[in-house]
Amino acid sequence: MRQRAVERLIFALDIGADLPETLSWVDRLQDHVGLFKVGKESFTLHGPEIIRQIIHRGGRVFLDLKFHDIPNTVARAAEGAVKLNVSMFNIHALGGKKMMQETVAAVRRSSETMQKPMPVILAVTVLTSLNDEDLRGQGFRCAADALALTLSKMAQDAGVTGVVASAQDIVAIREGCGRDFLIVTPGIRDADAVRDDDQKRTLTAEEAIRSGADYLVVGRPIRMADDPIAAAEQIIEKISAGLQVREH
Repeated sequence: MRQRAVERLIFALDIGADLPETLSWVDRLQDHVGLFKVGKESFTLHGPEIIRQIIHRGGRVFLDLKFHDIPNTVARAAEGAVKLNVSMFNIHALGGKKMMQETVAAVRRSSETMQKPMPVILAVTVLTSLNDEDLRGQGFRCAADALALTLSKMAQDAGVTGVVASAQDIVAIREGCGRDFLIVTPGIRDADAVRDDDQKRTLTAEEAIRSGADYLVVGRPIRMADDPIAAAEQIIEKISAGLQVREH
């Protein structure tokens, strides 16, 4: 059970440090997480080299750049992600169904040409830093959970593997999209507050897994802990507990 739980934990590798220091987190947490998330901060600072270095160390990469542009541009960017050998990457569902469909098709062609498995393609729904009030301020007329479900169904129709969604949206997405549609959930927080936190729609690790999440993205609760490895192991235990409840 522990290994299954480890595989579901994704560490957010946006450290804001130089490459050696950032990679020291990969070495430190290699046996305690399933994937390392390379987001805009790390990729802008270090470029594709950070991905190559993580994979060289035996790690798996979730490329979190949230591609959002015209269909052709996003499809070409996705082909680049395949060439970088990432295990998982994301696009933004608000880019539309055509953008997502063309991306899936481009990734399938590239993977077949390179004779490698397709990476997981995720569609970002509603950022966990946004709540209903924020969406109203942007002109949306529906609540965050309703928008997340609508975007999830559109992504599924477009052939996308799964979504990145708030823990509070998991149940509705699972009911609406079925058991095989992947849900990756950031914004995992426990009772102890993380300083300078901008996450608004959160759950604990056990609650998120029990609700139906497949993967959890965790950054600051591990990185800012006095003992990061112990913090990771505590989350692994909570993922295991959530899996046991969910499967019985």
